[in-house]
Amino acid sequence: MYCQKDLGSNEIVEEFPVGRRLAFDAEKGRLWVVCRRCERWNLTPLEERWEAVETCEKLFRGTRVRVSTENIGLAKHREGLELVRIGKPLRPEFAAWRYGDQFGRRRQRAFVLGTAATVAGLGGLVLGGALVGLGGLGLGSAAFHLVDVLRNYNPSVFFRPEDGRLRWMNAHRIRSARLVPAHDESGFSVEAKAKGLVSDEERFDGEDGMRALNAILPRVNAGGGSRRTVQDAVARIAFAGQPDRFMRRLAHGRASPYSPAGVQLSTLTKPTRLALEMALHEEQERRALEGELWMLERAWREAEEIAAISDNLLVRKSADAFIREHRDARGGEGGPPEAGSGPQKTGGRG
Repeated sequence: MYCQKDLGSNEIVEEFPVGRRLAFDAEKGRLWVVCRRCERWNLTPLEERWEAVETCEKLFRGTRVRVSTENIGLAKHREGLELVRIGKPLRPEFAAWRYGDQFGRRRQRAFVLGTAATVAGLGGLVLGGALVGLGGLGLGSAAFHLVDVLRNYNPSVFFRPEDGRLRWMNAHRIRSARLVPAHDESGFSVEAKAKGLVSDEERFDGEDGMRALNAILPRVNAGGGSRRTVQDAVARIAFAGQPDRFMRRLAHGRASPYSPAGVQLSTLTKPTRLALEMALHEEQERRALEGELWMLERAWREAEEIAAISDNLLVRKSADAFIREHRDARGGEGGPPEAGSGPQKTGGRG
């Protein structure tokens, strides 16, 4: 789950000179690079974060805090690096803070682009009508419709499933995409019409389904959302309990007792669509952290094995046999000998 755009660089955190905004949780030892374009949080590799997190903590304490709550603080270094310090936030508070900026920027961008497109379209129609009368107005309207059709069928998103073949979807296919139950009923899959003008469908299961959703949802949610909408989306995930449970409920739900399970993404309400994108990111990050735990356990076992070998190299085999013999002897007597129970000294003054 890494952003495909340039994350920028910094010359302040020598241990991790990537990114212009770093978010960190010193207690849990986590470090993210926040993309300033799409606002996604990219979890950094485990082996590159420990010293960087310590440096970020020192830098944060040495800079003036711009925004601070009980659990989250934002500080800006004088050389431009932004630091987001995570304490012990509750999930709703953290999620709303984390995704609010991202969806808010999308909303502003969509408003600007929509206004510009409307002005340009009206300007073209007026110009066409002024030049050639009503015939030009009709011609301009037809051209505008043709451009809209071509935009719907041109590739909009790309992703690469496990088979290695690059897939793409256009706006028409994105609108028809459905979240459906997996064949084993444990998770979800994504169904979408194949590229081109044919009506065949493709189905993406397991990891491929997550890759497809990861490409589709930013396009479906291109309009972003207000702060209130984001809070509503966070509440829906909180009500489900876990992000993966929220996604499964959507995939296994039915519009009516007679309709097939699943849901068309474009028909979801805006808070639900935003909540689905949030849940997908949270689930991907949870899997990444589980992978880290597996690496930590493997590293611990390797270290334990090496430590045992090193200890054995420092102890002679005769000493090891001596310890084992006396341990067995004490066990047979019911425990270590009591004080004064050893052999008594004989003789003495008469």
